Amino acid sequence: MAVISARKKPKQRRSRATVEAILEATARILVADGYDKASTNRIAEVAGVSVGSLYQYFPSKEALVMALCERHCEEMLALFGNLSAELLDAPLPVAIRTWVGKMVEVHRVDPALHQALVSLALHIGLENLTDFDRRGRQLVKFYLDRRKDEIIPQDTELAAFVLVATTESITHRAVLVYPPGEIPWDALEAELNAIVLRYLLGHEGEPTA
Repeated sequence: MAVISARKKPKQRRSRATVEAILEATARILVADGYDKASTNRIAEVAGVSVGSLYQYFPSKEALVMALCERHCEEMLALFGNLSAELLDAPLPVAIRTWVGKMVEVHRVDPALHQALVSLALHIGLENLTDFDRRGRQLVKFYLDRRKDEIIPQDTELAAFVLVATTESITHRAVLVYPPGEIPWDALEAELNAIVLRYLLGHEGEPTA
């Protein structure tokens, strides 16, 4: 089985720039050519680094893909952590619609890349991403605990699991099933809002202006 963990973390600015170039090259090749053609030699060439430099940080192609998935997860946790803090005092229907809208937006920006990452995460194993899933559920649980008197489900740990599983499954399934240019994002966002709001409140709340 291929090693899928990075060899070392870059500490200096130049090293971080090298790793970023390698990851960006990996993303471009995955979208353009697919996993099978994303050799380490090709990735190093597109990134403008030597294969030796690539192997200093990533022992295999699988490690590169996992690093892309992990970077995406870190970005999502930071984004939704900040968003939840900003929306803590907003009316719950407004907060939920904003949160769902942002979830759709981040997948809408580059659906081809998301399609590649979701497919490859399934291929190389999801166990390496369980910590990110746990942290995501903790973030949602913290928010629900602060609004517990407004929502129907009182087991906020279970509710956080249901919400994360539902929104991630639907958005990820969309990028897997539909061609990138044919995903009905607006309709999908409306359906997700209905699902989440009815689950938490029993109704969809007042329409936003």
